Amino acid sequence: MTKKGIVLVNLGSPDSTSVKDVRKYLNEFLMDERVIDMPYILRMLLVRGIIVPFRAPKSAEAYRSIWWKEGSPLIVLSKQLQAAVQQNFSAPVEIAMRYGNPSPKDAYDKLMRQVPGLEEVIMLPLYPHYAMSSYETAVVYMEEVHKKFNYPFRLTTIAPYYNNPDYIHALAESIKPYLQQDFDKLLFSYHGIPERHIYKGDITGSHCLKVNDCCHVASPAHQKCYRHQTFVTTELTTAALGLSHQRVEQSFQSRLGRDPWLTPYTAKRLEELPKEGVKKLLVACPAFVSDCLETLEEIAEEGKEIFLHAGGESFTMIPCLNIHPLWVQAVTKWIKEPVSTASVAL
Repeated sequence: MTKKGIVLVNLGSPDSTSVKDVRKYLNEFLMDERVIDMPYILRMLLVRGIIVPFRAPKSAEAYRSIWWKEGSPLIVLSKQLQAAVQQNFSAPVEIAMRYGNPSPKDAYDKLMRQVPGLEEVIMLPLYPHYAMSSYETAVVYMEEVHKKFNYPFRLTTIAPYYNNPDYIHALAESIKPYLQQDFDKLLFSYHGIPERHIYKGDITGSHCLKVNDCCHVASPAHQKCYRHQTFVTTELTTAALGLSHQRVEQSFQSRLGRDPWLTPYTAKRLEELPKEGVKKLLVACPAFVSDCLETLEEIAEEGKEIFLHAGGESFTMIPCLNIHPLWVQAVTKWIKEPVSTASVAL
């Protein structure tokens, strides 16, 4: 038997809600060339000179509004998933964060100590969809650390699972109980990315955002197209729930800066929906598998306030998969059969 270890990779979080720790985290996050993709000097001037000094105090306040007594929700939930998955394996399971702690080196070193002669580490990025600012940067960073410290084991990376039947089933079942309440529409709110990231990820150079209805026209570009993959997740989940398309909508959140990002924008739709007769709203956030600042504060607090202020009557944010039994089951299956994560086509 191959001597194995497992690492679950998530986005990350500040170590605390202090402005100092949030500033440190934002600097690391926003200086990532796959997040703000501009030349280093320009990126440094923008991030350290403009964005972080103004954003850190506001972000620290936002983190304080959702922080749990055990710590950062994202870190706490990642550890809970780690513990749940560990129950199904004799091989050790660790977590690593793309930004902040625990680092990839922390995770690798722990696995090395626990498994003398470690031969393989199976890495599961906790991002269902491929985007250069999420899945890609996490995988590349884990590989860079692996190479830099010359670890002897090989890395096996589980592919994006946006249309994997196990993921869709877990997502649909996590949403289903909330459909028992009276609602007008279910909004799938995905993390947004700049349109330029879509162009950069187009391996054909001629399809994404150039071909009419590009996300629904078959193309090799789709293997790295975040926009296409979110549409697939929405459509497959809608079908699994047996909902009509009239009761479902999709939008994108977390816009930063003035450049064009994927539309429609969640905040704008939350303001418009009540005027269109949508008074009772459910919101799911499939781009996140662990609740975090972007779900607990941006959607459950800010989003709710926008919607109700615009005339909405009820607003429910559906929790992320977190440690839903079917999600734990799916992760366990993929780790046991990492070469069997091929997804079904829409």
